[in-house]
Formats: sequence, structure tokens, C-alpha cells
Amino acid sequence: MTERPSSGAEHFLPLVAPKLELVEEELRRTFRSSIRTINEVGAHMLEGGGKRLRPALLLLVADMLGYRGQKDVSYATIVELIHTATLVHDDIIDEAAIRRGRTSINYRWGNHLTVLIGDLLYTKAMDRALEEGSLEILQLLSSVTLRMTEGEILGLEQNGRADLSLDEYFEIVGRKTAALFGASCSIPAYLVESPEGWSKALFDYGFNLGVCFQLIDDLLDYTSSSEVLGKPALSDLKEGKLTLPLILALPKASEAEKTIIQRVAADHSFGKTKPPEVLAIVEKYDALEQSREIAREYAARAGAALMGLPDSPSRQALEFALDFVISRNH
Repeated sequence: MTERPSSGAEHFLPLVAPKLELVEEELRRTFRSSIRTINEVGAHMLEGGGKRLRPALLLLVADMLGYRGQKDVSYATIVELIHTATLVHDDIIDEAAIRRGRTSINYRWGNHLTVLIGDLLYTKAMDRALEEGSLEILQLLSSVTLRMTEGEILGLEQNGRADLSLDEYFEIVGRKTAALFGASCSIPAYLVESPEGWSKALFDYGFNLGVCFQLIDDLLDYTSSSEVLGKPALSDLKEGKLTLPLILALPKASEAEKTIIQRVAADHSFGKTKPPEVLAIVEKYDALEQSREIAREYAARAGAALMGLPDSPSRQALEFALDFVISRNH
């Protein structure tokens, strides 16, 4: 994939902006309830916004494949509900105080209610998928949701470990993040008569883009400010999670440097170590640039998966999306 000089969201979102607004309306409708608390939590979540990248990708693929109905809006809403449910549950597990620059739901309303809100979102998503009536897509969504849950469990099993391997790391990333990207991009192939192999190609595009997205997320934990990220910098390590930059740096690190990393991961605290010490280690061993290069490799794999699919402004937008993910700063 050749990187372009400008790669902002303005290059691909306008094509699906009208339908993305319909997705927002559907999300707002999801939280309308006779139960006051559901309305309040929903308003809080929606005001926090979000990239809506997964819905945008689904809508772009649907446009590329020539789909002209409204089911793409419905399924775009469904994948965003599933994604939001995972964020809600993640914040409980991570004891996160901030989400998208705002107080997290668990800190404002407590863990008990937050668990139920996550369950509500999952149930709403699957209920909506049942209404749409495609057993194939329902099975896909169910399978991906299961993989995401298993990925979360794997992540918890490995939490606090300073000897996490690359294979173990990418297994977690594939399940927790990339699978839903893959499903989002392949769903439109079930809405039209598409040639054999297109669904897999689209899943591969989304899956590899999802891995790339997570790798850049890992990098931003080291290179971006708390204000830009909307969460504390180096929060992954503080939560006991080893991500790619540290996994690449640790084999080269001295015993003293390894001890620093192990202490933070095990203690879930920077009490005895300062974040700049950790940053110095990953910079010393060029782990940030190595991580970015691996992210570029996954973006290239995603771009290759698009070859053979219909050329159109929407396909070009999907290519621009790769650059957007690589170059984003939050």
C-alpha cells in the first residue's frame, strides 16, 4: 500500500454521511426507554461520540457492492451496538475512569448497572439481527461475539504477564478487535448476489485493518497525550497489559529494564516507576518504529484483499481508510 499525502476521514466518510446519520438516529432510538436510567446512560454515551469506523466500513462496502436498500443501516447499527457493549464491559474489567474524554459509565453509575447496560446492548444487537431475518449474518455476528468474549478471557488470563509472546498477543488482538472489523466488512456480501470468495476477501480486508487499528492504538498509548487520547497515557501497562512495543523491546532489554516492566505490569501501578522510564526503554530499542512498520504490513495485507473487488469511489474510500488508521492520532 502506498501512503498518500493526506488521509483524513474527510476522504471516505462523505460517501456514507447520510446513512451514518441514520445509524446515529437508530442508536438514539435504542436508548429510548420508559426506564429513566437507560435514557440517562444512553444520552451520556452518545454525547461521548465515537469514530463509528465499523459502521462506516460496512456502509462503504455495501455501496461498493451496489446495495441500495436500508439493511446496511440496520447492520451498521448492530455492529456499533456490539462494539459499544464490549467497551462498556472493558471499562469495568479495567476499572477505567475515563472513556472518550468523559467519565466512564462504571465510575458514574457503578459496576452493577454498567454490567446490565452492556448486557442490554448485546441483547438489543442480537434482537435487531433476528428481526432482519438473515440466519447467515446472525450466525456470523454470534460467532464473532463469542470470539470477542473469548479474547477478553484470554486477555485476563495473560494480565500482568511480562513474558507474553507475539503469538499470544496477536491471538488476543484477532479475537478482541479484528474479528468484528472483519464481520463488519463482510456482512454486505450477504445482502447482494456476490461472487464466491468476495465475502472472505472482505473479511480479510476488515480483519487485517482491525489488527492495524489495534497496533496503532498500542502506539498511541506511548506517543499521544492524555488530552488527545481521552484516557491516561501508558494506561495499558498500568492495567497489566503488555502490548506490541514492549513485547518487541523486552527480549533486548537488560535485566534491570525487564524488572521495571515486570513491576508495573504486576503492581498495576506506576508507584515505583515513572512513565518516562518505560517510554525510554521502548525508544531505546526502536520498538515504536518496529511496531509502526508491522502495522503498515497489516494495512498492506488489507489493501491486497481489496484487489479484484469492484473499482469505485467507495473502494477508493476503503483504501483511504487504511491511511486514516495508520496516521490517526487518537
